[in-house]
Amino acid sequence: MNKPLIGIPAGRIVGKVCSPTYQSRQVDIQAILAAGGLPFLLPAAIALDELPGIVTKFDGFYLTGGGDLDPTLFGESNHERIYGVNPERDAFEIALVSQTISQDKPLLTVCRGTQVLNVACGGTLFVDIASHIPGAQKHDWYPTYKRDKLVHDVSITPGSRLARILGVNSVRTNSLHHQSINRVADGLNAVAFAADGVIEAVEYPDKRFVIGVQWHPEWLQDQAPMRDLYRAFIGAL
Repeated sequence: MNKPLIGIPAGRIVGKVCSPTYQSRQVDIQAILAAGGLPFLLPAAIALDELPGIVTKFDGFYLTGGGDLDPTLFGESNHERIYGVNPERDAFEIALVSQTISQDKPLLTVCRGTQVLNVACGGTLFVDIASHIPGAQKHDWYPTYKRDKLVHDVSITPGSRLARILGVNSVRTNSLHHQSINRVADGLNAVAFAADGVIEAVEYPDKRFVIGVQWHPEWLQDQAPMRDLYRAFIGAL
């Protein structure tokens, strides 16, 4: 049996030593490989009018973490904690998500990718959790903490697709973000929450497979539920 082809958008990274590079983290690639998929990087430099044909050729898509989205994309203004905005990557990933959903191709997103999913579908974000959600717990456990550090519990809606995949209604997760979903886009359902009410996962029940989680399961592959998430994604292809 041929393994499914998974497209992973790759944003442009400008380093202090090497020339600009389009790249993705090794842990993301390994998580897809371990689940049985074949990952292919899609540089955000690809023209947007090429996306309908590209989406047709791939079996599914996986959006990773990264810097913040431009807040003007969801009707907000700049904030002192906004970082890593990459207009090329924003435009590419939003267009890719829209085309992926239009063609009903399976889609798994993590952290920034989940925020892109919500914005692409018409939702909004809190530009900074600590500034805009009174009483919020700490969610930005980076950059001086290990990325697999488990810091808070996430409650998952019983009966949701995510709960069925993970086999539990609560998980303890890492947390590497300072933004989160505000208004959930039409068509998406919020299905997981931190104790402070921050949305931790969404899914699109009317599609073959569209799930986004706010934490980073790629760093938690020693946990069976996190491996099961990737396996369910690949299994839907």
